[in-house]
Amino acid sequence: MLQKLFTTKAVAITTLLLCTFNINAAPLSKEEAQRLGLEISQEAKLRDTGWTDSTSDMLMILRNKQGQESIREIKNKTLELLDDGDKSLTVFNKPRDVKGTSFLSFSHVVGNDDQWLYLPSLKRVKRISSRNKSGPFMGSEFSFEDLSSFEVDKYRYNYLGDEKINGLDSFMVEQFPVDENSGYTRRIVWIDKAEYRVQKVDFYDRKNALLKTLSYTDFKQYLDKYWRPASGLMTNHQSGKSTELKWSNYAFKTGLVDGDFNTNTLKRAR
Repeated sequence: MLQKLFTTKAVAITTLLLCTFNINAAPLSKEEAQRLGLEISQEAKLRDTGWTDSTSDMLMILRNKQGQESIREIKNKTLELLDDGDKSLTVFNKPRDVKGTSFLSFSHVVGNDDQWLYLPSLKRVKRISSRNKSGPFMGSEFSFEDLSSFEVDKYRYNYLGDEKINGLDSFMVEQFPVDENSGYTRRIVWIDKAEYRVQKVDFYDRKNALLKTLSYTDFKQYLDKYWRPASGLMTNHQSGKSTELKWSNYAFKTGLVDGDFNTNTLKRAR
């Protein structure tokens, strides 16, 4: 992201611009489309700032091309940092073959993220190289790159227009990763106009072919401000596989601290 904090005045100007723009207006210039794409993304990030920390339970459902399923039970913990990207800890509890596996991610506003994976079968912590972050996470259709928190400065932007999705009027924003190690040339993100929630993301591979689509559904609001989906489905159009995530038991401001997120605790994370 750019910086995580933006002034109320800037947000008000952005809202005014978006409200007054309509299909009868003159086509946007390249610079205007870039600016508008950036401002929409900034607003989406700003609206999801201030939740401090969160925990949740998650089911990860892996499906192969034939529709056969494998289900994993996971515990998530996340710590919000206002001066950097978020920290997250993902712990696998079931089934037995992955029990105790844990993943630690430090997202950064700029530069490469720091990520580690603890594999109990090897009894060691493996650092994920920035060159390998496009690889699959635990056999799912999510890559390590997909597990980082969204940071505005990590992309360049282009506003593509408006489209209705999930019954909601939404902005379409094209996002281009600035990291040369990214597995994607671009993403197209649908963000609803009412609450600035990400509804859908199309991911394009390094050959600029559509690779995956992530769709979020069943949003619920917490603390009268923060929206979270109950379900997310990542579909790989090239392999025919998919991974569905189902979240439950969201909790916020639980008292997590920076010391809960470090490589020394990975081996005994629960």
